[in-house]
Amino acid sequence: MGRIMDDTEKNGQTIVAVETDSSSEESPARSKSGFLARLRSYEEALDRKLGVEAHGIQRKLPEDRNPFYAGWSGQWALVGFWVGSCMNLSSFASGFLGWQLGLSLRQSILIIVFASCVGSSIVSWCATMGPPTGLRQVSVCRYSLGWYPSKAVAMLNVIQQIGWCASGSITGGQALAAFSDGKVGTEVGVIICSIVSLVLSFVGLTAVYRFMKFAWIIFFVIFLIMLGEFAPFADLAAPASAVGATGSGAALTFFSIVYGSSACCAVFASDYYVEYPATISKARIFLLTFLGLFTAMNISTAVGAIAASALSSNDEWNKQYEAGIGFLFQRMVYPYGLAKFMLFLLMFASVGLNCASLYSAGLSIQQLARPLGAVPRFVWTLICFLAVIALGLAGSDRLLVFLQNFLGLLGYYATVVFVCLVAEHYVFRRGSFDSYNLEAWDKPELLPVGYAGGLAFACGIVGSVLGMATTWYTGVAAKLIGESGGDIGNELCLLFTLVVYVPARYVEIRIVGR
Repeated sequence: MGRIMDDTEKNGQTIVAVETDSSSEESPARSKSGFLARLRSYEEALDRKLGVEAHGIQRKLPEDRNPFYAGWSGQWALVGFWVGSCMNLSSFASGFLGWQLGLSLRQSILIIVFASCVGSSIVSWCATMGPPTGLRQVSVCRYSLGWYPSKAVAMLNVIQQIGWCASGSITGGQALAAFSDGKVGTEVGVIICSIVSLVLSFVGLTAVYRFMKFAWIIFFVIFLIMLGEFAPFADLAAPASAVGATGSGAALTFFSIVYGSSACCAVFASDYYVEYPATISKARIFLLTFLGLFTAMNISTAVGAIAASALSSNDEWNKQYEAGIGFLFQRMVYPYGLAKFMLFLLMFASVGLNCASLYSAGLSIQQLARPLGAVPRFVWTLICFLAVIALGLAGSDRLLVFLQNFLGLLGYYATVVFVCLVAEHYVFRRGSFDSYNLEAWDKPELLPVGYAGGLAFACGIVGSVLGMATTWYTGVAAKLIGESGGDIGNELCLLFTLVVYVPARYVEIRIVGR
């Protein structure tokens, strides 16, 4: 059993620290017999043979971390991880949305660069919290949002990861369908991509990194070839069809989509950093993460925008586009044999996205409640896999509508989480990880209750609803911008969250004491 004691910090605040023995480190109560115990024994046996990470969501102590990640080869793997995860056909397809919204190619590329920069910066900052704490991102959120509101983040994470996997499976399925000249339907392709992703995510983070270690080079080269093939057909002369206030609204909506596709990673970024040394430079983690994510999102989305700009003047390509992204790709790339080979490889790019997403989805479910944390991660991964197949099959013929609605929504709650984490870290903890009682990561009686975090989260969501612009709903504030509205949900979300969180957190600390 652990004993509770008071530690007084240099800034005069009092926090509660806990000394525990190793037996209290596990969060969920674990019985020694029964069905769950048998599942855990299987998981532990697989961990010994395959490294499936039986430790789950438990805090990774500095002395227990893999020494591979302390060297430069392990640290440079971060760049490959993000390039391999995000440089795929889903990102490529999202580049078409600027053209669909009525923006010119110049406008689309400028928005892609700026939005990717902002979104990648948010993710890179959140990633720096992983090594010093050894905690997954949802567990880190408990120190700012509080014990109970962080469960909402975990639930939204699960929904997000399943949606990302569905998106990856749809584009991978379309690539496989085009590769087979239609002999394999998109629906069958969705199932095949999902199964391959399941196998890799089942093993855990080690397998994900090993897959990305070399795969990212292949995907990077493929997109450079695509850029060279598509660039001669780029239509820089075509003006934007959306002008005036309507054009401004379209630009804001496209910014929200691109920002959301990168910033969404902020709510699970530290999941992939718990093995890195606690003393590693935060600047190094930030820069390596930013380099990988920014490069991947910029190149893949910009290549999609370039390809989209050529559709207006080529009816044949337009027909192929209606058949699916994979068929368009096969038509635009020359020679035909090269196009088919690249399509086959790009199916595995979707797998890279999916295996990382399934991995984090399982971890997020475990952090929803202690009883769920007692269930091995691989069980939740299997359940998420079934949900991915169902969603992927349902949305296989409506990819761009799916992406526009899904990616725009992702940025909203990522913005809420980021604002709360930054405000807590710099305003209330003076930017020092020494002020975090890391032993209390799974002890609600020692963590913030969540009055401030819950209120700020709710207000942030209200701001996003007022400013969102999707195909199924346009907020009151968004309707004021042009004929089709303009998405300012992230901007209002940031403002509402910040204005509410800081004073509410001061009151919570004064009244509750934590």
